[in-house]
Amino acid sequence: MQDQEHRIIIVEDDEITALNLNMSLTKQGYNVISMFDNAEEAKANITRLDPNLIVIDISLQESSDGIELAQHIRDNYNIPFIFLTSYSDDDIISLAKLTEPYGYIVKPFDPNSLHATIQMALFKYDLECKRKEDIKNLKVDKLNLEKLLYERRSSSEPIVEFGDGYHLDISICETFFQGQKIRLTKKENAFLRLLVAQLGSVVNFAQAMEYVWEDSGATENSVRTLVWRLRNKLQTDIIKNASGIGYYIEE
Repeated sequence: MQDQEHRIIIVEDDEITALNLNMSLTKQGYNVISMFDNAEEAKANITRLDPNLIVIDISLQESSDGIELAQHIRDNYNIPFIFLTSYSDDDIISLAKLTEPYGYIVKPFDPNSLHATIQMALFKYDLECKRKEDIKNLKVDKLNLEKLLYERRSSSEPIVEFGDGYHLDISICETFFQGQKIRLTKKENAFLRLLVAQLGSVVNFAQAMEYVWEDSGATENSVRTLVWRLRNKLQTDIIKNASGIGYYIEE
């Protein structure tokens, strides 16, 4: 049986489908706290009911009300939702994707597939929440960065060694390879310092954008371009990819 804390709202205008969903979910141990047959009523009750997940028919009343409801949830709540769809819904799937649902259930649904889709949606949601919390906890401001670099010194000198033959002189904010200074731009230098301060740990895109650009309109592509330029200036390939997450230098 599933944890009864999984509180689910069903938004489905076909009464038979809604009842079958309710029966299937209840049998699998989920707590179906309410069912609505239109988007407006669902909107009016989300805050009061406080669900953990919402199941939405894409084509409520043969319109795009389901998509509009999903966008409303995305804009105003931190609640995962999954779509109910049919094979005739292909023409609006592209619109549905823009709301970034946590999954799709094809009608007529299979109870086992329904269960699997909900479990994956809840897992993905929990993972996203944890990742956001990790990013929040790992924010590195300039003062903390200096402390991290200071702790990485191998001696009383303001020198932090990394890679094979590299060192960062934290007193003058310059990077050297085998004693020769590497000429870096301000942003390249900031990103490299961020990597060195967290040797062995991934610097994710959000951290890089916040620290290097200070939230001034940078994107993940901005980070990728910066890394490409930086790699071209370094004598060896010390910056490693953490696919889809960010970059790191091995400790």
